[in-house]
Amino acid sequence: MSDDQVQSISAADELRARGEEFWRRRLEQFSRLHPPFVSSSVAAAPSRWQSSSWFSPSGLAISPQDRSEYLVAAWLIYLARITGQQEFQLGWKPAWDRLQTGSKLVMASVVPMDVRIELAHDFEEVRKTVAAEVAQLRAHASFARDLIARCPTLRGVVALRARQPWPIGIAITTESCHAADALTTNHKAGHALCGDLLTFEVCALDGSFRWHFDAARLAPKQIDRMTQHLQTLLRGVMADAGQPVGRIDILAADERTYLLEDLNRTAAPYPFELCIHELFEAQVQKAPEAVAVVYEKERLSYGELNARANRLAHHLIELGVKPDQPVAICLERSLAMVVGLLAILKAGGAYLPLDPAYPSARLRQIVGDAEPKLLLCDVAGRTALGAEAVADVTVVDLETATPTWGERPPSNPDPGALGLSSRHLAYVIYTSGSTGIPKGVEMSHGALVNSLAGIGTSKLRTLQFATLNFDVSCQELFICWKDGGVLVLVREETRRHFSDLLEFIEREAIERLFLPFVALNHFAEVWSAQRVQLPSLRELYTAGERLQATPLLRTFFEAHPNARLINQYGSTEISVISEHHLAADPSCWPQMPHVGRPIVNTRVYLLDGHGAPVPFGAVGELYIGGAGVARGYLNRPELTAERFIASPFVEGDRRTGPATLPVICRTAILSSWAVTTIR
Repeated sequence: MSDDQVQSISAADELRARGEEFWRRRLEQFSRLHPPFVSSSVAAAPSRWQSSSWFSPSGLAISPQDRSEYLVAAWLIYLARITGQQEFQLGWKPAWDRLQTGSKLVMASVVPMDVRIELAHDFEEVRKTVAAEVAQLRAHASFARDLIARCPTLRGVVALRARQPWPIGIAITTESCHAADALTTNHKAGHALCGDLLTFEVCALDGSFRWHFDAARLAPKQIDRMTQHLQTLLRGVMADAGQPVGRIDILAADERTYLLEDLNRTAAPYPFELCIHELFEAQVQKAPEAVAVVYEKERLSYGELNARANRLAHHLIELGVKPDQPVAICLERSLAMVVGLLAILKAGGAYLPLDPAYPSARLRQIVGDAEPKLLLCDVAGRTALGAEAVADVTVVDLETATPTWGERPPSNPDPGALGLSSRHLAYVIYTSGSTGIPKGVEMSHGALVNSLAGIGTSKLRTLQFATLNFDVSCQELFICWKDGGVLVLVREETRRHFSDLLEFIEREAIERLFLPFVALNHFAEVWSAQRVQLPSLRELYTAGERLQATPLLRTFFEAHPNARLINQYGSTEISVISEHHLAADPSCWPQMPHVGRPIVNTRVYLLDGHGAPVPFGAVGELYIGGAGVARGYLNRPELTAERFIASPFVEGDRRTGPATLPVICRTAILSSWAVTTIR
């Protein structure tokens, strides 16, 4: 071998080594961009590839040769908009990949495109960024497929061994395109695939484009929507190229109307003038002798519970309780706890729950922020708070043997005489503080009454499971009492041990049960070991986290065919937003049950960072309007003004968001008005 040949081989090896270093670094940052409109839990099914017709973008006053560059940039902007991610990887298959066929090495047919789309930039700035990335890809072409096996940092990434490691890809072709091609299920362009879900193929000759997609996971109607959105985005660029790409409108007028108006037609009558405790009082009038609450061997009828609460309420009124005034309540679960809560409401106050099981420092923090003038407690509450926390507070001990309010009248306090209306506060509940300093959410009577409208229409024995500092506890109480049901209290020791709780539910013939999803899953797990039959169970509500149709839950509901599962969604700032009633037959459950329909008089908006509605299948921030929105945060006017803002869509309405609510996407909304969480 001559010296020239040796030098030539050495130079080629050095060039290939530099190329491999580029690809190794990029592959080490491997990531998969999952479209939000495709559930990650979709069951594995045989792929059914379809190719759309070719489309020629309308309104592009540029040369056909430049259209492909515009299309790629527009598609990347669209992906950033709908996924909420500005930095991501895609599969890339350039038109020049055939130049690699003469090499003795087996080259990768799909390489990673790495882009960052700044939505604050105008289209020309984004186009230049994309062009620079394409130039890099052209310069480095491809890499030997055995690079992944040879590199220790790569061979452990299982997805990289796949033919199309990235769900979404872009393929550039120089073949002539036929715009009249019909949608086909016989995929004839297999060489174009570079995404294992969706490939965006662009013709470099005339700037037309088409889609290749797995119809087993992606519906053709979603492809039609994306085509329309992409065309709308490009028209927006042509109309005003200088605007930030994150602000370009991509929705058609009919889709905007559907998202903002049609899906929010939830108006329904409800007793908006009532306070939440008046729902209880209505049942007192109907059936005063019926049992209202049970705790161990004690029980109180509706009439007895009402009389006890009224006597205490009159005492609280004498102590100066006024509408909107927070009144702290810190007791262990007992009949006295229920009496105390009702008495605060009847006196016109807003109950401020303090859990005796909480650390004293946390309780003192809440007391210091809310500054209640009055505290209802027992020995456990006094001990948990400490003497310092209650030094400046009037304490009413509900465990006293001879209460001073025992001779007060048993009649209902007159809301009119108190100046009390449904606009006043029912409670102030503090958030967990997991995302910052705990905040006291102010919830009105009217908002709570609306949250119960249409929920629960049966007189059922209901377990009171949640502690009062969780807003679902209010729902437990009044969903039961408004229909004349029996509220069953459980000892804290039993509540914490699900083995004992199962036996308690069986023994007490509990018909309605509220459990957060984590607790529900544990409940099903313990049940599977004990196999206690719960023939009385009719309704099981869950919330708190994304519901998953686990095998344990399926088995549990198969064994209890008369029980139905209701998946609720809400937050402390709104209480209940939506519900989804799962079919009684677990075999009909979806892979990932969605959150459900907005409840009555509730409006749901999914918006981008500029307050504009996002299209179907896009990630956005959830804003809620309507009757169930809280008044705001106690003693936090600046934060209230920031989080509870005037709605631009409904005059006189307010909506909350975005920081008070998780990021979600509307996946199933077309078919079922559902709002499906993905984050």
